[in-house]
Amino acid sequence: MFSAELALPALIISILAYLAGSVSAAILVCRAMGLQDPRTAGSGNPGATNVLRVGGKLPAALTLLGDGLKGFLPVLIASMVTSHPPTIALAALAAFIGHLYPVFFQFEGGKGVATALGALLGVSLSVGALALITWLAISLTFKRSSLSALATFVLVPLYLLFDAQQALAAGFVIIAVFLFYTHRGNISRLLDGTEPVIGKK
Repeated sequence: MFSAELALPALIISILAYLAGSVSAAILVCRAMGLQDPRTAGSGNPGATNVLRVGGKLPAALTLLGDGLKGFLPVLIASMVTSHPPTIALAALAAFIGHLYPVFFQFEGGKGVATALGALLGVSLSVGALALITWLAISLTFKRSSLSALATFVLVPLYLLFDAQQALAAGFVIIAVFLFYTHRGNISRLLDGTEPVIGKK
């Protein structure tokens, strides 16, 4: 899958993607806007959903944008540098892992949904748009952000397979597994009916 010629560029791309993913938009936005640290307020998660609870719509939108871009840009740049699908998939995975375990913030990151969506848009605008539509439809129906994310990323590898992108589908299977792990508390609350409604303080 990775020849000697491709191994070093793939490693460099992965390291840079991980570093980009390690920049926490939630923490930086909250600091800039004088809000509580999202790691110590609300659910304690440095992500857009918790920033919405802590600070409202504008900081949440900025966080969502920042987290999405740090997934999108590394994958876009990787695809400009190489046409090798496994390397592009590795860039997406590295940016996502950077968000989960950021080197700049004591390896305490968010749950990764926005970064994963951004990476997916970098991989394929059409598949990314389909994933966004899926997320929106489930969100409007069930009003639970975690359920929307989990259901969407169960479907994303299938969308990529239908788009004939097997290597990228494999990468997003790994991302989906991590998402289920980071949302294990949400899954428990979904099962017992205590998961908060989107936007609820």
